[in-house]
Order: sequence, then C-alpha cells, then structure tokens
Amino acid sequence: MNPTRKTIATRVCIDDMLGPFDCTLDPTNRWNGWLSPHFALDAVRALSNQTLRMADEDGYDCVDTIHVIEGRADSQDTVHIIEGGPSRNREEGEEIQAVAVHVPWRGLSRGANASITTATPQSRKTARKRKVTGRGARRAVVVHIRWQYLDEGSDTAATIVSPDAEGLYPIGGWEWTWHFASWWCACGNDFDWHETQCPCGLTRDSQPKAPLGTAGVKVGQILRQAAPEATSALIDLTDLARVCAVFAGNSEIDTADDTGPFDTETLGWADEVLRMAMDEAAVPEDINASGWKLVPDQKSTALYRVTFPIPINL
Repeated sequence: MNPTRKTIATRVCIDDMLGPFDCTLDPTNRWNGWLSPHFALDAVRALSNQTLRMADEDGYDCVDTIHVIEGRADSQDTVHIIEGGPSRNREEGEEIQAVAVHVPWRGLSRGANASITTATPQSRKTARKRKVTGRGARRAVVVHIRWQYLDEGSDTAATIVSPDAEGLYPIGGWEWTWHFASWWCACGNDFDWHETQCPCGLTRDSQPKAPLGTAGVKVGQILRQAAPEATSALIDLTDLARVCAVFAGNSEIDTADDTGPFDTETLGWADEVLRMAMDEAAVPEDINASGWKLVPDQKSTALYRVTFPIPINL
C-alpha cells in the first residue's frame, strides 16, 4: 500500500454475500466508487471460507474463490492441488478444473514466489508425496482463482496474492464491489464502520443492550423533542411500563399536561415504546443488562432511572 496515502481501519462487505471483514484501506483509492481493501491473514481465512461456501452453493463457474495454503519457513518445496467443484454450466462427464500450486517455502523469505500451473498427473503425484513439514516460522500463500476464466488459458485466472509492506493482502481491489460495512445506532442512525461516534452521544462500541436499552434511548429522543434539556427519566414497571418523572440534571421537569412541556400524546408515545420493549424482553436479565438503575421507593418495587446519552452537539 502506498505509504503516502492516508489509510483507515474499517470493515467491508459485498452486500449480504461476503463479509463483513476487518481491513485497512485508502478511502480515496476507488474503482467505479468501490473500495480496495487490504486484509490480515485471519480475515483472508474467513473470506476464503465464505467464497468456498458460495462456490459449493452457486457453482464454481459463478464465483471467485480464495485459498490459503499454510506452511513453515524451513519446509521442503510442496505442490498443492486446488480443484473446482460443481458448476452450473458443466456438462455431464466434463472434467473438473484444477490447478497446481508450487510453493518454495524456504525461498519465500528470500523473495521467491509460489507459482501456478495446470494440474497434471505428475503434479498430482508430487502433491500426494510431499507434505508440509518443518518447525520454522509460519508462512502462508494466498491464491485467487477465477474459475469462469480458467479454461480460457488466461494468465490472470489464477494468481498468487502477495502481501503488501504491512503483511496485508489486497483482494478484490479494482475488481470486486467492496463497500463499507455499516452499523446501526440505537437512535436509528446508520454509519460506515469506521465512523464510531453518533451525534446522539452513543458510540459504535457502547450501544445499549436490546430491547430495553434501545427503548431507553428512544424514550430520551421522544422526551427531548419537547424538553431538550431532559437528561433522565424514572420508569415504573409495577403494572404497565410508564414514564412517571423526567429530569434535567437534578431538577424534575413538570410532566403535567396543562403546565409542563409534555402533552399527553408525547408521554403516551414514550410509554408505548417501553411496553413494546417489555413484551420482547427477558425479565429480569434484560433489565440488568440495559443499564437501568433500580431506585428505592416506598410505593414501587420496580422503579428505574434511565439516563439518556448526551448529544455531542450540546
């Protein structure tokens, strides 16, 4: 990856087919708007598993596959046969496609490269005889196979993916339709994965536990439409869940319909959000996980304080 470019750590996916995967990328390096991610080896392994599963389900002539061959720095040279699988358009009796990957494990550290050839009887025999051995440093060879072009003799149908200077593997850049994975905030906003702060005050990694935690956030949004200064509320769960008091700091806000900022519809809307969440919740486990704080009270054994996230623009 070009060291002069500004890179970010994020996650990418391809719709709901591949991903999401952790990666590093330059957000300005785009192909028709699509991203060019670089992956650590663990993410490459996960990507490989997903491509192989897709190929088994949809046919190898419809899917590129990624393969990770693992070895040791002091191992003898080995040959690995990678075979395709079922294809939608393969005729009955047609030979299954296969390639042979020749790996010079000792030479990799000196700049030598693995190579790919068509699988032959001799390479298959060598693959059966030579196994990865050794106790040296772990090494990996990543192979990208475009099965739909393999029978055309294209020299780019099967390629070795070389790691960049940081040891990351660029896969699918300027070729696949990678885009940012997203996350949803409990307040309803969605963001690209690397955008970790929501204006509502919550972060990507501090999302409340659903459904009660999410309900508390939504109640805060509803109440703040009428009273932007609201910071918390008391919720009584004794009978039907309801908001029984609203606070700005330590000061209680008047909730009377004719004198305070809230009308009956606003409070009723907040109560309905709470009741719908209670119908989905596992009590008391979800209450304990929601962040709600039990408030000692003589009249209620189920009175909780819900503190609202502080918007970052306040």
